[in-house]
Amino acid sequence: MTSRITATSQQTLAGLQSQAEDGHEPGNVIVTQLGKLAAWAQSSSLWPLTFGLACCGVEMMHAYMARYDLDRLGSMPRASPRQADVMIVAGTLTNKMAPALRKLYDQMAEPRWVISMGSCANGGGYYHYSYSVVRGCDRIVPVDIYVPGCPPTAEALLYGILQLQKRIRREAAIRR
Repeated sequence: MTSRITATSQQTLAGLQSQAEDGHEPGNVIVTQLGKLAAWAQSSSLWPLTFGLACCGVEMMHAYMARYDLDRLGSMPRASPRQADVMIVAGTLTNKMAPALRKLYDQMAEPRWVISMGSCANGGGYYHYSYSVVRGCDRIVPVDIYVPGCPPTAEALLYGILQLQKRIRREAAIRR
């Protein structure tokens, strides 16, 4: 069985080489289409690591319930950073929690994205001048999408996830 597979793959390689000698580039069309397919699959199956720190976390949970059901968009919350590719930071980030946030971000596999949800995560919010609050989670991890509001609605989070999907597809098109 192994020799049969090897013989078949050698015939395929010989066919590709003969096409390449004719001046045709057989792999370009397949690679381009495969890149589009990979970008679509990656953007359509975002698995967020939910990092709910305050009242924005309640709205994040609301977005995954029956009315909005982000699962239908392929967004399935994960409890482990090794399984997640999107981190949603929702709520007030304190100085004591900042190292844990960075550690979780570092444990996520590449490519990874961050959504900052709510005015507290975006810039400190109501507690901006407090001594113990980080004035925006972008000081700890790079943020890709900002969702404004105090607290932002579930629709706003849904819109932010859709914007992230568009960004992933756009970046994949630029890489080609």
